[in-house]
Amino acid sequence: MDKTDNALIAALRHDARASLSDLSARLGLSRATVRARIDKLRSRGDILGFTVVLREDTLRDPVRGLMMIAIEGGGTERIIRQLHGMSELRAVHSTNGRWDVIVEIGTDTLESFDAVLFRIRRLEGVVASETSLLLSTRKSA
Repeated sequence: MDKTDNALIAALRHDARASLSDLSARLGLSRATVRARIDKLRSRGDILGFTVVLREDTLRDPVRGLMMIAIEGGGTERIIRQLHGMSELRAVHSTNGRWDVIVEIGTDTLESFDAVLFRIRRLEGVVASETSLLLSTRKSA
């Protein structure tokens, strides 16, 4: 991908429903060029699809956060299997560095959020964790 493709993707992330005319005006390209670039990005698999974020999506989980988890020894796969069974977890990510796993948590109240943290910290093999609440979303994919 070049600079133009990156600019096009940034514009689509801002508004995936923008018309070809709007995108071409914003990027200083012709409509045909914008269409060809989008088609190329989709055919190569760089763009997999377009999405809509609904108000109800943010209302469903008014309390959201990220929990970084350190796991002792070789228990990572076992703990990841246990995490998959927790309905409050929106995503489970493996990572590198200090933390072994990062989970995205979504609940309806702080009390239920705290209960999830407590359950995760009690899993055998979890040796440390750090949690950050997500206060507001400034940009989403």
